[in-house]
Amino acid sequence: MIDEFAKDSLRGRLRRDRESLLWKLDGLSEYDARRPLTVTGTNLLGLIKHVAGVEARYFGEVFGRPSPEPLPRWQDHDGSDLWAAGDETRDQIIQFYRRTWEHSDATIDALALDTPGHVPWWPEPHARTTLFAVLVHVLGETNRHAGHADILREGVDGRTGMRPEHETRIDEAARAAHRARIERAAESAASVQP
Repeated sequence: MIDEFAKDSLRGRLRRDRESLLWKLDGLSEYDARRPLTVTGTNLLGLIKHVAGVEARYFGEVFGRPSPEPLPRWQDHDGSDLWAAGDETRDQIIQFYRRTWEHSDATIDALALDTPGHVPWWPEPHARTTLFAVLVHVLGETNRHAGHADILREGVDGRTGMRPEHETRIDEAARAAHRARIERAAESAASVQP
């Protein structure tokens, strides 16, 4: 009974965070969805592509249920999962992510939380794991990258929030006043430090 409750709760959070991550692309141009927004090149569409690959591997290879999606060998990781190539469309990446959800959810449905798995890219003795641990891990990864996406999107056009129903209209004057208040606090603290 508790296992099904835990599984449903974790899967529900994962589904919520998946949708939140995708929502960060809404209304963006192709350029804004793909452009590097940090010095390391982090970008919104790349985050989605990366999380799709992460989820495909963890709920696929780890439990002997390989993803039906073509994936490069994990040993050949070269960082190309972190950005969208010019010939990859936004729709292709989003549909890859959605198909990955279906495969992941099927794995979650089919296996008990204590089902053993093996993560070959984790060092021993941690490589031996369970569905429960993988669910928690992937939820953490998805949530982490959804947070990155939230900050990146705020930098592009000021939009914030986890889901459309939580978004409020941007009040530029109030936002500028709030930021100025925080800046003054930082300057004040810096002036009293030895």
